[in-house]
Amino acid sequence: MRSSRAGSSSRPLRSSSGGHRVDPPSGADRLLTGLGADGHTVTLEEHLGRWGDLPVREGESFLAELDRSGIRGHGGAWFPVGTKWRSVGRSMLRSPVVVANGTEGEPASGKDRLLLHQLPHLILDGATIAARTIGANQIIVHVHRDAVSSVERAIVARRARGLDPVEMEIVVAPDRYLAGQESAAVSTIVGRNPAVPTFTGIRTVRDQGVGGRPTLVQNVETLAHVALIARFGGDWFASVGTADSSGTALFTVTGRWPEPRIVEAPLGSSLGDLLGLGAGQFGTVQAVLLGGYGGGWLTPNEALTMPVTEEAARQRGSSLGPGIVALLPHGVCPLSEVSRVVTYMEGQGAGQCGPCVNGLADLAVSLKQLAYRPASLRGGVDSIPPLCDLVERRGACGHPDGVARFVRSSLRVFADHATLHARRGSCPQTAPFLPVPASSPRARSVKFR
Repeated sequence: MRSSRAGSSSRPLRSSSGGHRVDPPSGADRLLTGLGADGHTVTLEEHLGRWGDLPVREGESFLAELDRSGIRGHGGAWFPVGTKWRSVGRSMLRSPVVVANGTEGEPASGKDRLLLHQLPHLILDGATIAARTIGANQIIVHVHRDAVSSVERAIVARRARGLDPVEMEIVVAPDRYLAGQESAAVSTIVGRNPAVPTFTGIRTVRDQGVGGRPTLVQNVETLAHVALIARFGGDWFASVGTADSSGTALFTVTGRWPEPRIVEAPLGSSLGDLLGLGAGQFGTVQAVLLGGYGGGWLTPNEALTMPVTEEAARQRGSSLGPGIVALLPHGVCPLSEVSRVVTYMEGQGAGQCGPCVNGLADLAVSLKQLAYRPASLRGGVDSIPPLCDLVERRGACGHPDGVARFVRSSLRVFADHATLHARRGSCPQTAPFLPVPASSPRARSVKFR
């Protein structure tokens, strides 16, 4: 993955611990200003040199700062962070747990991986602030195996300097699509059905998670932003973006450049501006996928002129999700891409409820027929929306809902293409465009202390 970089700055601030002065970034790039020039893992000394010491922020005063910032979770749900932290249950007998969740399961996403490999100290700063704020006495960093070495080195360096009052450990997640879902993350951490979500009920993991304790599961990009809010304040964070969607976000972009690239942009800006595409350049794009395989397809004009906010995406039947933007070029059969993704998603289900076991299997078969053998699809395209009806809002988790949204959006955006398939047969086979990994077996969780 390639990354955007910038180095602008504004007024200096001094950390509360008496460290050197640091300049908060004033432009669109914030998190990415901390990247090393050659893409190496930023050391603790480099991190402190760029951002300064971490101020001691905790309790209600910092929750108010989060509210002032307007920050929302960047893992896919886009839920207000201050509200989520306040909802973590507390009692004298059950200290909370903080989980820094870096297991992005979306195959088209790479932003969390970039942060874990190159900027682990920003993530660990944010986790420390979260633990102080909610009174947690344990931090767990939940990542895939390839991120263990960079995070482990960062923890060791911080421990030698005595920076973190709360002990940290690493738990390795299986390489599964659902591994990052918060209840699935807890299942992995406690060694019970790794990467399998629990059934939605009255009590959430914020009430009863790891070891039966209140648990905050927060995406690593969100924690990295929190580390900067602690240094520069909520007003600084909200100085870009909009009143309802403040700050910046990282996006993994596929199809705009020869290789996928991670960019940072203010929320509320247009997607066309984010990608550097003017109105006359939309003709090179067949459709735009927002939010990954649980998101939805949009036409180029819909996507590239819309403001980059979760609300705008939902109004168009999609979602920003974990910040995925994929531009489908002409010359690729969109229905074959949809079929490949739905088949993959069916194989990634938890296998614990009817919508996943039966409903997604039926959708996968129907999409495969539409893409490759349209004459065999009984009832034609009209037979597919009722299958979406059967899985939506009926699953133990949101996985079937995301697949249904992906399918519904594809039937709308690629309606003309589906009609051509029905009349003329399937397209000649083309090279795959969207990344779809081979399904992997479930694995046991591994802990590093």
